[in-house]
Amino acid sequence: MKFITVDHWDDELWEKAKIIYEEAFGKSGAKSEKIIRNMFAKGICFLHVLFINDEIVGMAITGKLKNTNALLIDYLAVRINKRKQGIGQRLLDYIKEWSISEQQLGAVVIEVESDPTPENLARINFWQKNEFQLTDYIHHYIWVPEPYKAMYCKLASDAKTPQNGEELFQLIVQFHKESFTLN
Repeated sequence: MKFITVDHWDDELWEKAKIIYEEAFGKSGAKSEKIIRNMFAKGICFLHVLFINDEIVGMAITGKLKNTNALLIDYLAVRINKRKQGIGQRLLDYIKEWSISEQQLGAVVIEVESDPTPENLARINFWQKNEFQLTDYIHHYIWVPEPYKAMYCKLASDAKTPQNGEELFQLIVQFHKESFTLN
């Protein structure tokens, strides 16, 4: 098992990770490659990949939230035929450790779809099993129909990260706006 994190555009790595990204998020619900390239050009994101035997089995796109010491997991996915094997948890554990050791961050944040469907509840359960706290605030984006909630995981007891969903979404929305603003 090997983890790689890059803070720059890497065609070869992205071509391998893109298979999992599109498999998990489709082409309509995900950020386009153009937007992701823009995020790298601005220096606001990281690509994390997990290899097993030279095959990428998991990937994540993350970015630091401004005005706080937290990392946003924008996307995290595991290859469909490798799910339910602990790979997502291993990738998440790596990202948490990397956040502490390489970025000196005190928290990790994610947004989850909040409609109580079995699929959404299973996702929320995954995050809760991995020490994430679900906030109460429900956020409605103007460009997507699904409501969202924020979740956070404190990596340090003195983390200076909001624990209020509304405050977290102000930071998340700021990150997304910067992502979609082209250079």
